[in-house]
Formats: sequence, C-alpha cells, structure tokens
Amino acid sequence: MKINGKNCLKKSNNLTAGGQLWKEVKQEVDYLLKPQVLSEAEQHVRAANLSRIVLIDNLQNAIETENPSQAEIASFQNRKGHRLTWKAYHRLADIHDFFDVLAKTYPDICSVETIGYSLQKRPLKILKISNGNPGNPGIWIDGGMHAREWISPATVTFIANQLVEGWDDMPEYMRNVNWYIHAVANPDGYEYTHTTDRLWRKNMRSHGRQCPGVDLNRNFGYKWGGKGTSANPCSQTYRGSKAFSEPETFYISKFISNYPRDTFHAYLSFHSYGQYILYPWGYDYHLTSDKSDLDRVARQAGTTITKQSGGKYTIGSSATTLYPAAGGSDDWAKGFVGIKYSYTIEMGDTGRYGFVLPASHIESNGRDGYTFVDTVARAVTQGKYSRKRAF
Repeated sequence: MKINGKNCLKKSNNLTAGGQLWKEVKQEVDYLLKPQVLSEAEQHVRAANLSRIVLIDNLQNAIETENPSQAEIASFQNRKGHRLTWKAYHRLADIHDFFDVLAKTYPDICSVETIGYSLQKRPLKILKISNGNPGNPGIWIDGGMHAREWISPATVTFIANQLVEGWDDMPEYMRNVNWYIHAVANPDGYEYTHTTDRLWRKNMRSHGRQCPGVDLNRNFGYKWGGKGTSANPCSQTYRGSKAFSEPETFYISKFISNYPRDTFHAYLSFHSYGQYILYPWGYDYHLTSDKSDLDRVARQAGTTITKQSGGKYTIGSSATTLYPAAGGSDDWAKGFVGIKYSYTIEMGDTGRYGFVLPASHIESNGRDGYTFVDTVARAVTQGKYSRKRAF
C-alpha cells in the first residue's frame, strides 16, 4: 500500500505492527501489510486524511510469477558456457559460474578473485575487467547488499556482460578503466531469499535470538551508528555490534583499502527500488564540498537514461532526497577512502512491483545501469579533479 499525505509517516506509525515499511520518501511511504490488519489500516488512513493506493493486492502471487518457470529458464539458456540470460533471476551459483566462465573465456581482460567468505562460508567473488594497465583509474561496482533486491545483482551482471562481450568496440574511456565488479555482496541473504523468505533484507548473522541479520548498508565504518540506524537486532536497519562487524563488509573494506589511495576513482553501489541516483552524504543533511561535481555527473546520466529508455531518475544527496542513514557504503567510500564519484543507484521500478520486480524488467534496468556506468567512466577518465577528501 502506498500512502500519501502531509506527515504521513508520523500519522501512520501504528501500521508497522501489522506490516513492513518498504520505502519512505518525504510525504510518501510504501507499506507491506498483513491481511488481518487491512481493515484497521484503512481506518487509520481515513482518520489521518491520507490518500492510499494498493499496488500489490496479492503478494504471494506476485512472488510466484516474478520469475519464469524452470522450463522457461532452461529454454533461454545461451551457448556461451554459462546459464545467465537476463530474462530470469538466477541463483548465486549461476552468477559465480558466470564470472568463472568469463575469466576462462577472456583471460586477456578478465580475472576472478575471492576476497573473503561470508558468515556461512560462501565466497565473496570479484570479477576484474582490465586491459592490463595498472595505471588505469579503478571503478568499483557492487550489488546485492540487501538480499531481497534481486534486480541489483541482475543489473550488475548485465553491465559486466556488456563490458566483456563488447570490449573490442568499447570507446577508449571505457577500456582505460580497471573494473572491479562484486555482483552479490550479501550471498547468504541472497540465497535465503530464494529458498526461504523472498523479502529478507539483512545478512544471516545469528544473535542467539529470534531476530537474525545485520543491515550491511548500515555496517560500514564512516559515521557508523548514527541517524537512520538501529541498535535493535530485530530492526531491518540493525547496524551490527560495531563497524565492519560483518565479514561481507569487512572484506570489501579490506580489499579496497589495500590498494594505493588513488586507485579507485568511482564507487557505484546498486540497490532497489525507486529510481534514484544518490550521492553522499547519507549520514546527515550535510553536503560535500564537491557536491556540484557529483550532481552534474548524476544529472548527465539521468538525462541520458531518460532520452534512451524513458526512465526517470530522481537525483540528489542521500539524506536530503530520501532520509538520513549512517554507515552506508557510499559514505565510507567518499569519506574514508576519498573516492570522489561515490554513488548509490536505486534501480526500478518506482513502486508498482517494489522488491518483487518481474524478470521481464531486467534488461531495461540493465541498460539504464550501463548508461549510468558509462557516464561515470567518461567523467573519471576525461575529467580532471583534485582527490582531496571532501567533508
């Protein structure tokens, strides 16, 4: 249910006991409500003089029809040695196998590295795409930080495939980048959404109680523990016991931090949903000293996406555009590592399907994601800027 109106979140807080908050943007919120509280919810909405729209009236049906059948998926299979087709959502093994096949098929530009292991000992795999020049600027791309956001790994693997398959015809500014691609940053949670709970968000940290999981995008070590985070393990935004308490975030920070400080020029983290291009800061309503540069590149990407696909992305700093949330990966990349072009991209859709986006939307989101990456690469390789830390 999408609820609209002045101070709608404050007036509808009592809905959360019977449901789950999916998205909050200024005067609009999306709630997933249990059937037994629908009547009461309607009363609260009317009493608060709020407007509402039912977007998904049968969530289970949406989940069951989100992905094609196994028979259909099998019919989509390509002949390139891996199972990914971008007409369906795939399990972690298929995604990792895709990386391995690329490294085997294109050893001159592709390599795979396991940077660590998740809590449940799943590999944290990185695909590197490079022309072999160690002096190229590095661009990091990750997806799947939140388990239920299936369109994120699908978009990231689509981008990787476009880069590799089209490498020889790429413009020079794309080939003069060292690409580091981490498609599923939360492998345990991602698998759990396929086997047990489609809407699981966090990782699978056990706290010895009924509420497992840490929100990995509240666990990074820059302004950790601040606004928009929770110390309650049962919360969807539980920040963990300390910064980088989770191996999934720790190994990202270790991998990036082990490189010289000027290695990475962009950090791009793909999420869903809502269609936003966001830049720091997320921890509070402050703006970076180079906000105009970040905004300019984001708007260039947004304009190009709209021209090419018709998709419209809202652009701005994370806290002012959505809400404050400390401990995010892009804030850490910007504030601690000093990576200038640090962004979080919330892919489609704008709310009709939310987290349960049909697989038929993968390719269009992939193309939008690739347009964004292309725009950032152009800025990184052609722009001249100072890499001073911005606060």
